[in-house]
Amino acid sequence: MKSKTPILIISLVFIVCQFAFAELPQKFQDLIQRGEFTKCQQLMRRELAENLEIYGCDRLELVFEIERLERIKKDFPNTIDAMLPGIKRYIPEVDSKMIDTWEQNCALEFMRIDGKKFYFVEAVPNLFRIDRNARKRRQMVLEGNSDAKPADEMPFSFEQYIEQLLQVAAKTHGHFLSPKRFRISYTLTVKKDVVPPGKVIRCWLPFPRFRAGHQTAIRLISTKPERRIIAPNHFLQRTVYLEKTAKPAQPTRFQVFFHYTSHAIYRNIQPEDIEPYRMDDALSPFVYEREPHIIFSDDLIAQSDKIVNGETNPYLIAKKLFAWVDGNIPWASAREYSTIRNISGYAFRNSHGDCGIQTLLFITLCRMNGIPAKWQSGWTTEPESAGMHDWGEIYFEPFGWLPVDVSYGLRQSENPEVRWFYFGNLDVYRLVVNDDYSQPLYPAKIHPRSETVDFQLGEVEWEGGNLYFDQWDYEFSVQYLD
Repeated sequence: MKSKTPILIISLVFIVCQFAFAELPQKFQDLIQRGEFTKCQQLMRRELAENLEIYGCDRLELVFEIERLERIKKDFPNTIDAMLPGIKRYIPEVDSKMIDTWEQNCALEFMRIDGKKFYFVEAVPNLFRIDRNARKRRQMVLEGNSDAKPADEMPFSFEQYIEQLLQVAAKTHGHFLSPKRFRISYTLTVKKDVVPPGKVIRCWLPFPRFRAGHQTAIRLISTKPERRIIAPNHFLQRTVYLEKTAKPAQPTRFQVFFHYTSHAIYRNIQPEDIEPYRMDDALSPFVYEREPHIIFSDDLIAQSDKIVNGETNPYLIAKKLFAWVDGNIPWASAREYSTIRNISGYAFRNSHGDCGIQTLLFITLCRMNGIPAKWQSGWTTEPESAGMHDWGEIYFEPFGWLPVDVSYGLRQSENPEVRWFYFGNLDVYRLVVNDDYSQPLYPAKIHPRSETVDFQLGEVEWEGGNLYFDQWDYEFSVQYLD
């Protein structure tokens, strides 16, 4: 029987390397900086083939960098000619000067690839989210068209929900409130003929983590196929693992069905109640840098000093940081996280980002001020608009870890408790899958992940390699059981 040792060794090496990349040789960094992607990929392939002294993490770094550049190309497919109709719909007089201005202030995201300028696949919608003047122009057009409805308008009123939750909190004086029972079905479908017939497809799907008081009563109903491995709860990115053999000219479908109960979280904290930190081995890691995405750069430290402005109370410091991110880093659709070398730095330089990018920037700012902060993510489950979502937690003595959702941010309300609700509190419409980012899956994945930071959609591979997002589809369904 053929030995499986080489695959196991590769798997173990990759687990060690995939979250702590070796430094890419400068000659390749220079080519990428100049946008010479194809030339760089060719030279990296030659290096892998001819230089037998490259091994371990250095070799895996080159292999993944070749793949990373391909992922960037998929995220940046559009020429300016493809972009203009979408912009002219709201700004008919758009000209090259306006385009240059938007590019310079990072409102219109682009990259130079192989001598040409290509724009992010969501660059046009993002322009009207990031640039205030463009957003006003779009709003004027929409208001003049009674049939039009903004694509990102939220049908569910969180302000009204929070008001009701605060009333419950005033009566019960509890911290875990208004539980709801959910039934989730999640389906991942690998497209037909992506994997050769007869080959085994390995699949990891999201599964809820037990969190005392917050997310409880987790019950698996079924999976398809039936044989599965559920990751123990101590895995911080929790999965259910399935295998299935590909069949000719047929898609390959994986499904999981489960119930869980979620509770809203509410704590009425006053700044004077905060006590000095008692750092121990369990808490101290959450005030450190963590390469590659939590970096205390000089420019970010300088910005932090401006925001904090001499404040010493940890609660008030974090509150200032929360308000600054809310007011200065607008939400926008994001490129794939695996293509970004330093996510907090990217958020600060580009002044926009989606929920995970905003959250990592907030975590970084908190940590550089000595406030323990960490990641949390999964799905939102609110009526009519459930979707993937990331948020965080921060730690205050003597209250412990508290949720912070900087992406939901400051609410539109005159009531300060409603306005600041997502600083320290959380609604019930959450499915927590991850309590950290970039954590190993169980069982171990052999090939590079499609999503190297978050885990929400799932991961799929076969012996020939990873299956990227464009090779499969997914469906997330929520039912309310009470």
